Amino acid sequence: MTPTLDAAAHQGQTHSSRACQGPPASSRAPLLGSAIALGLTLAACAHVPTNPEARAEYERINDPAEPTNRAIFSANKFVDDHALQPVARGYENHVPARVRKSIHNFVSNLGQPAVAVNDVLQGNLRRAWTTTQRFLINTTVGGLGLFDVATDWNRPGHSADFGQTLGVWDVGTGPSVQLPLVGPSNVRDSFGKLADLATNPASLVLGGPAAVATGGAGFVDGRANMLKTTDELEKLSIDYYAALRNAAAQRRAALVAEGKAGFVSTDREEAPSAPGPVSVDAIAPNQSVHVGDQK
Repeated sequence: MTPTLDAAAHQGQTHSSRACQGPPASSRAPLLGSAIALGLTLAACAHVPTNPEARAEYERINDPAEPTNRAIFSANKFVDDHALQPVARGYENHVPARVRKSIHNFVSNLGQPAVAVNDVLQGNLRRAWTTTQRFLINTTVGGLGLFDVATDWNRPGHSADFGQTLGVWDVGTGPSVQLPLVGPSNVRDSFGKLADLATNPASLVLGGPAAVATGGAGFVDGRANMLKTTDELEKLSIDYYAALRNAAAQRRAALVAEGKAGFVSTDREEAPSAPGPVSVDAIAPNQSVHVGDQK
């Protein structure tokens, strides 16, 4: 599946002890809510190491609800194999590259206001200004975002979301969770996704049908862009679930490190780069996949 709150659960000792036993079997909450609620419960019960190396290892494999997560992963993979991948492969094979690029640029441009908001929340004002310029340039000169003129004008884009913002301010990831139709995440970033959906300026301006249409286009475009990576990862890894979980963890760690650094385009030649994902080519087929740590 496609690789994309560490909320503090403040409870009394009696309630915490009871919560650590897990949710009641009769719970009928939706899968997404259940996964997040379970993550919150486990976050309250978990002991996080203070040693930096031990903490990095702990966060990489912090998956106390693994049986539940694997069940959701199996359902996700079924949907991906029989619905999402065929659509993404058809999109990649039959839609001209120039059209795909324009769709990618258009969807990316709609997300720039949300990126700018998170840049500000992270205290990265120079990045926020670059993002604002990108949006204005691409929306006007770039034909409503169909063409990425801003990158040609030395204003390259970057990603920023609320989960990253929480990470920049040292909110821990919490346990791993597997989100229905979304894939591997963690408690912090799951909360971030909900906050992004609720506060995305583009969604508020466009309204329901337009937001759904652009969201669907972005989902297909994103899945098509990940086909090569996920195909290789599934082929080379013994445990595809663990491989995706750890790859997603590393990607999020790199994103948080980039947000903390706060580099803009003019800094990149002189400043050290944030850690990036390990290439799938480096993963030996006979190894258990460990592709990164998660902050």
